Amino acid sequence: MRKLVLIFFICLLACNSSKNTTSQVSSINAFQYSSPKKVVVENGAVVSAHPLASKVGLEILKQGGNAIDAAIATQLALAVVYPQAGNLGGGGFFVARLSNGELVSIDYREKAPGNASRDMYIDADGTARTDKSQNGHLSSGVPGTVSGLFASHQYGRLPFTKLIQPAIKLAEKGFVISEREARNLNGLQPDLKKYNTVMPVFVKETKWQAGDTLVQTDLANTLKRIRDKGAAGFYEGKTAKLIVDEMKKGGGIISYDDLKNYKAKKRTPHIFNYKGYTIVGMAMPSSGGILVHQMMKMIEDKNIGAMGFQSTQAVQLMTEVERRAFADRGQYMGDADFYKVPVDMLTNDVYLQERMKNYDPSKATPSSVVGPGVLLRTESTETTHLSVIDKDGNAVSVTTTLNNSYGSRTVVGGGGFFMNDEMDDFSIKPGVPNMYGAIGGDANAIKPGKRMLSAMSPTIVLKDNRPYIVVGTPGGTTIPTSVFQTLVNMLEFNMSTEDAVYKPKFHHQWLPDSLELEKGFSEATGAALQKMGYNIKQRSAIGRTEVIKVLADGKFEAVADKRGDDAAEGW
Repeated sequence: MRKLVLIFFICLLACNSSKNTTSQVSSINAFQYSSPKKVVVENGAVVSAHPLASKVGLEILKQGGNAIDAAIATQLALAVVYPQAGNLGGGGFFVARLSNGELVSIDYREKAPGNASRDMYIDADGTARTDKSQNGHLSSGVPGTVSGLFASHQYGRLPFTKLIQPAIKLAEKGFVISEREARNLNGLQPDLKKYNTVMPVFVKETKWQAGDTLVQTDLANTLKRIRDKGAAGFYEGKTAKLIVDEMKKGGGIISYDDLKNYKAKKRTPHIFNYKGYTIVGMAMPSSGGILVHQMMKMIEDKNIGAMGFQSTQAVQLMTEVERRAFADRGQYMGDADFYKVPVDMLTNDVYLQERMKNYDPSKATPSSVVGPGVLLRTESTETTHLSVIDKDGNAVSVTTTLNNSYGSRTVVGGGGFFMNDEMDDFSIKPGVPNMYGAIGGDANAIKPGKRMLSAMSPTIVLKDNRPYIVVGTPGGTTIPTSVFQTLVNMLEFNMSTEDAVYKPKFHHQWLPDSLELEKGFSEATGAALQKMGYNIKQRSAIGRTEVIKVLADGKFEAVADKRGDDAAEGW
């Protein structure tokens, strides 16, 4: 009898525990929600591109998960509620500082399929077919996100089945879309009808409106296969068959072997010191880690803090270092597994000082003079970001992408998810710009199995060897310059986190030779820069930066960018 009573109480406890877990997840109201832009909290914080995804990450923290668990769950939720960039059919980079002090980075960038070739987008007459590298089935690389989620899960605490369940529920039961999402989907309708062999749920005969419910049954079933079979539930079996069948229907070249053989790769993080801070970024094939390194070190001896935010002097200096870094990117950077990227030389202090010798604070240096640096002989658009931190000292910075907004505009029939158009991030022909205007050469040429160069720049700043700033942003080639400017705003100009994120930004990437100023940028500074010889162009929002800062009292200040529906959550 005593044994039966004991069993009864154990069952009762288990049931209550199960109810508590269910109620925590179900406490997220997918049909009525807001987008908080700032929180100051003690236990943990999540900032992402969508309020529902941030809420999912927060609930995982509350259930005893760490920052890695929350980052995984947030990414899975973004694949449902933020289809223009959150994804299963794309890739990304994971940078983390673990509670034991270990620094970790994982590369789950997409790869060129086995049947890809260097000149696959060049016609017989030499014309570069950017239409084929940017849209439709042939533009897709082998997706890496799912492999990356499982590779990062080794550092989490909770079972993967728990982390994926909120995403399954959001896909299966639906959620209401925002005015911004409705506008995006309405603008996407012609491309959806042009590039899909099976019309996806995103196609609607009447206009999408804010408050409409989006249910994604096919995506829910794909997520369930991942839940039940792990990474093999995506890269093998039914989902793999759906992907390959879709490719065959539309002239794509991703094969079963491409999918089965894909593996995320652990990389050594790119680390450098800036005035006592340790800055941790992503290594190749992300150019972001090196670019941020180059830009920060080229200003280090210039006393930029005294120049003042958005002063002509400061913006001109930062513009010139951005140009020099991007010129090096076009010449020297690519997948280090295939091309010997001279990382040590590109970040060498002597080399960077040499790069600045032709810098003139009174005028624009001609782009022909900026050019790629001469290496010393002594040594060889649409994206999404999330930042997470927990009370144990785990900090995670993750940027993922489909490349263009909604990737290739192709949804896998029966699978419910968009495929990427990352093949355009290769240099499809030397000197021909990709959709972001970036150029490249041999270092980033297409080869089977090669990862295309990326600008994604997930970054963590350590102060006294503890997490201090977690930062990142979407925005194509504007990503490294936005991260650079945010760090300068916080570390040099001593701006509040909100101002560092919200104030207008600028961008120059060497070629095209134009300085882009975000709406609201100082008109006086813009006019002064134009007189100095810069080709000024006004543009809309640059990036959507997500920042978590650890305050002096140990609390976490999380700020979500006001440029989108981004949301900060914490407890």
